[in-house]
Amino acid sequence: MEDRASRFSELLTAAQAGDPDAFAALWRGAHPMLLRYLRVVAGDAAEDVASETWLRVIGGLGGFSGEEPGFRAWLVRIARNTLMDGHRRRFRRPETLTPDLTRADGPSVPDVADTVIDRIGTEDALRLVARLPAEVAEMVTLRVVMGLEVADVAALVGRSPGAVRVAVHRGLRRLADQLRADGVTQHGKAAFSGRDV
Repeated sequence: MEDRASRFSELLTAAQAGDPDAFAALWRGAHPMLLRYLRVVAGDAAEDVASETWLRVIGGLGGFSGEEPGFRAWLVRIARNTLMDGHRRRFRRPETLTPDLTRADGPSVPDVADTVIDRIGTEDALRLVARLPAEVAEMVTLRVVMGLEVADVAALVGRSPGAVRVAVHRGLRRLADQLRADGVTQHGKAAFSGRDV
């Protein structure tokens, strides 16, 4: 654990000094978890919100100080703010979508990557989490997927640590019940059993 903390500290210092390889290492360590979180709370906009979040991280990285758990909490805070800014923007300036005129006529062929992603257990688990009430889904994702501490989750969502524990516990129990009802195997349940509430 000490080695991981010192490694993170070295990467952070180097990234703040402008080392692109160090920033890339920070990105590789945090982006998959961030994207899983955003898929639950932002849906189809997850990739766009993640991109905007990382642009904001680049701009504010010099002002961050702390260890890896604090970095993850800071990253989620930026992502939540980015998502909320997007909601406010869409509310103020609604967009009307038009058909894509560049698409060729005829049956569409599914993208191989999309087909593979649809069959990945993590994606199924994230979809299942997204079916929970929005606030509970966010807390479960922050706690289980992002690995944030209860106190950090509580600070992010504006709830007490006790309320977070109860919500996450109930959310996980509801997911386990749903998995049993759907007849999912023990392997599929592993996505929710790796972390204490």
